[in-house]
Amino acid sequence: MAVRKPASATGEDPQDDRYLVEAARRDPARFADLYEIHFHLVYAYIARRVRDRDATEDLTSEVFHKALANIANFESRGAPFAAWLIRIAANAVADYMKRAAREIGNPGPEAISEPDMEGMENSARLFRLVEDLPADQKHVIYGRFVEQHSIREIAQQLGRSEGAVKQLQFRAVQNLRSRMEGTDA
Repeated sequence: MAVRKPASATGEDPQDDRYLVEAARRDPARFADLYEIHFHLVYAYIARRVRDRDATEDLTSEVFHKALANIANFESRGAPFAAWLIRIAANAVADYMKRAAREIGNPGPEAISEPDMEGMENSARLFRLVEDLPADQKHVIYGRFVEQHSIREIAQQLGRSEGAVKQLQFRAVQNLRSRMEGTDA
């Protein structure tokens, strides 16, 4: 299935979400379109708060499962579908934090602030751009910044020298920076 970009990034009509929501209400298989459009946004929102890859993946899955189960209850009220997903994500993160606090004996999580939509859009865009990197650069970025491996570990995985991995990382970061700033590398 082709990955669609968020309406704001593609210049599409935000009303498309309404059409897709209605289609998903009639046929749950059509929810996949909404998932593809909004996955990176939801993932970025959760990742910024949880900072644990496995928990982020689990919570993202939970958000979309809840959204699909409750799609019939969604009412636009002028707000985009993404706002509804972020509200579900905020509740999922709050529940996760409460569970984590109970497990380690802390009194509770700090108050969850309103979502920073611009920051989430930037994070989602960055995730999409990483997906478009050449395979070796993508491997280095995931290894260094997601899995937090050392240069030496990544060099062993790729069968390359540490200098080559450093160069791949430098090129990937340069590439991402130029694309985030709106110029192609």
